[in-house]
Amino acid sequence: MKAVIPLAGKGTRLRPQTHHVPKPLLRVAGKPVLAYLLDDLRRVGIDEIVFIVGHLRETVETWIKSEYPDLSGHYVLQEVQNGTAGAIVLAEPYIEEEVLIVFPDAVLEVDYGLIATEASRYDGIIWAKEVEDYQRFGVIVTNEDGTMARIVEKPTDPVSKLANIGLYYITDYELLFEGIHHTIAAGPSPSGEFYLTDAFQYMVDHGSRIITAPVGGWWDAGKPETLLETNAHLLTGERGGVDEGAIVEGAELIAPLRIETGVLVRGGRIGPNVTLEEGAVVEDCCLEHTVVGSGAALKSSRLKHSIVGRQASVTLIDGSISVTDHTVISGST
Repeated sequence: MKAVIPLAGKGTRLRPQTHHVPKPLLRVAGKPVLAYLLDDLRRVGIDEIVFIVGHLRETVETWIKSEYPDLSGHYVLQEVQNGTAGAIVLAEPYIEEEVLIVFPDAVLEVDYGLIATEASRYDGIIWAKEVEDYQRFGVIVTNEDGTMARIVEKPTDPVSKLANIGLYYITDYELLFEGIHHTIAAGPSPSGEFYLTDAFQYMVDHGSRIITAPVGGWWDAGKPETLLETNAHLLTGERGGVDEGAIVEGAELIAPLRIETGVLVRGGRIGPNVTLEEGAVVEDCCLEHTVVGSGAALKSSRLKHSIVGRQASVTLIDGSISVTDHTVISGST
């Protein structure tokens, strides 16, 4: 089985961070979002992946080849950002068997073992999670047996609260691409995009049985506020703690937090829900719900709900900020 991972998006909701860092490589709890996904796929035996690249493609490709040298990767350029179906159709030349499609917008906790147990019974699996803010998502309306009947994009009425989270396993790959081509031939949506969910609807309308599967955990990282929430969640588990190579002098620490090797903290209060990456220096600061990149230097600041890039310098700032790598920002006394 192969996987397809679309990575071409510009991540506009996460700007300014994504001006210089591809959205899938933004870090939560000290690790890029994409790394959580690739580690999961490697554990279930997938070692050949088609990456659909675009924005900052060189950065993405270099990182994957460096961090996952054993991975067999194919890199396909999506020149026009025309939606999810427009991305996946580019993988067609590489797919001649069942396929797993994953959109790397979140950290997931799912049972990939369902692929082995359900593959012979259904034409595909769509993982989904019940949500209250169903208007933000494409929601899945199911039949009595749990198979998909239809997908409704961002409904105004509560036809379903079962949100499509962007993880799919398809056995009938030929019908999938037939559906994608049908979707593209029909013309774009009012937003100018072609939706992969329309291809799934085509499959169902042509006799496919696609089962919905529950999600153990789904932590979004597609917006600054949800990225920080995901960071906070991961710190409550094995990603939290203070590395023995960190130096903490006269500071109050409030768990959960993550302080990596080479970090120097003097005075102030750190936590809860703070990640300080390798080599950061933080002096006389109070930080809450904040991610600080490697090598950053913070002094005499009070930050909440903030993202500070690598090698950035922040002095005398009080409030919530999002600053990119190598930014220098200073307030006044």
